[in-house]
Amino acid sequence: MSDSSGTQMGEKEEKSPDGVKYYRLLEIEEQNTFKSTWIIIHNKVYDVTKFLEEHPGGEEVLREQAGGDATESFEDVGHSTDAREMSDSMVIGELHPEDRDKITRPEETLVTTLKDEPSWWTNWLIPVLVAAIVTLMYRIYTG
Repeated sequence: MSDSSGTQMGEKEEKSPDGVKYYRLLEIEEQNTFKSTWIIIHNKVYDVTKFLEEHPGGEEVLREQAGGDATESFEDVGHSTDAREMSDSMVIGELHPEDRDKITRPEETLVTTLKDEPSWWTNWLIPVLVAAIVTLMYRIYTG
């Protein structure tokens, strides 16, 4: 039997010294139902059940990640500051430190870049040249 938070009755509740509630990976994986949907992002546990219908990307996006680690998907989408602030209200605890290495994360791929900073010519020169060519073509065809 479970209480409204999905925690098993009689189960010892673990908290960190600063009062953060820890959830075991098995507990989180069990919260993959229509009544309760939890996800993990950066080792924080979120109860997104009430947000499913409001999610701009659709509830199926959250349901695909339910009961597991959604960190990569969350970061790949590039959520706004507002979305990140809104997600803070859904945090119910953290993944237990002993379970953090049990999360299956895709292996990182090697990406080779010449520079970490964007070069000025790709951000300014190319659009300016395109605009100049379009302007020139417009004048030729209308002149």
